[in-house]
Amino acid sequence: MTYDCDVLVIGGGIVGLSTAYALTREAPGTRVLVLEKENGPARHQTGRNSGVIHSGIYYRPGSLKARFAVQGAAEMVKFCAENDVPHEVTGKLIVATRRAELPRLHALVQRGRENGIPVRELGASQIAEYEPSVRGLAAIHVGTTGICDFGAVARRLAGLAEEAGAAVRYGQEVRAIGRRPWQVAVRTASGEVFRGRTLVNCAGLHGDRVARLANDEPGVRIMPFRGEYFTLARPELVRNLVYPVPDPAFPFLGVHLTRGVDGSVHVGPNAVPALAREGYSRGTVRLGDMGATAAWPGVWRMAARHWRYGAGELHRSLSRRAFAEAVRRLVPAVAEADLTPAPAGVRAQAVLRDGTLVDDFLIKEGPRTVHVLNAPSPAATASLPIGREIARRVLETLA
Repeated sequence: MTYDCDVLVIGGGIVGLSTAYALTREAPGTRVLVLEKENGPARHQTGRNSGVIHSGIYYRPGSLKARFAVQGAAEMVKFCAENDVPHEVTGKLIVATRRAELPRLHALVQRGRENGIPVRELGASQIAEYEPSVRGLAAIHVGTTGICDFGAVARRLAGLAEEAGAAVRYGQEVRAIGRRPWQVAVRTASGEVFRGRTLVNCAGLHGDRVARLANDEPGVRIMPFRGEYFTLARPELVRNLVYPVPDPAFPFLGVHLTRGVDGSVHVGPNAVPALAREGYSRGTVRLGDMGATAAWPGVWRMAARHWRYGAGELHRSLSRRAFAEAVRRLVPAVAEADLTPAPAGVRAQAVLRDGTLVDDFLIKEGPRTVHVLNAPSPAATASLPIGREIARRVLETLA
């Protein structure tokens, strides 16, 4: 048979490009072709996040999230240093502002230690050593957290993969997938057909759709959540990163403050359902996306289970005053006028049929296919070990 490549990778975000990068290093000579529908890399989740290199403190010991985040954070810092990507190891505070949060804060200390992450417990008076404007009952300092430009990381990964022989084609939206026992073929919107020995689905917001194009039932549907951010007009109020104690029932971390590599401070995000897979603004509505979301029974079960949490997120989305009140729990000096709207991101959240929000990485394999169906935060942090894991699975199918 004549193949255009050995491995077709759909998606030019950080996970797809890390996979291509890993394949060129784990198996030199493997022909890799990345197809990205946009005109450049990292145009969606990778290029629209807060740029935090997560330590791994939040994640259940033994989970893929925990293992990949701890390993990935160290590797990401090293990768950025070696490739002149803007980055900094800043450390962060996780702050309890209510007594009910103290047991959860102590549980995070234990979880961090189980994951091999050094943490320092702080009393109320010690918080000011790190963040003079922050107030709380207690806090923990996580020294391995950092920041970087993940868009620049993705561009460098693409360049390194291409230098090693991979090809990255932009403006190639996959519309159809055909699979035979010996090959996988895809047809793009331009009418071009590409044939490979195996296919990797790293399509992010469209990952479940691509799986169904390949006649693989993903067992989940992607529900898009828009993350709405503000920029802090007085960045001097925050030195580095400040987070609340998260609610373990949800895969979201709550409204937090993060300093970027450019010195600006982002505040957010809210997590509200988007009306389109790429619904970066409230006015972006796609009926097809809404219909696909509404048709999945898990969405309604999830909404019935978590409607109170969702109502609070929606309230903060519609009211800047309510958002400012949430921020003032951590930094009392922040006023409503200090918050300037910033570009939003959209998170691809996989939802099971029973309404469960998938909280870990979800990778499924089919005949000559590997599908990345859930790659939530800390996917960017953990992208290098995730890429190697996907590459390992792909190479097994080629053996």
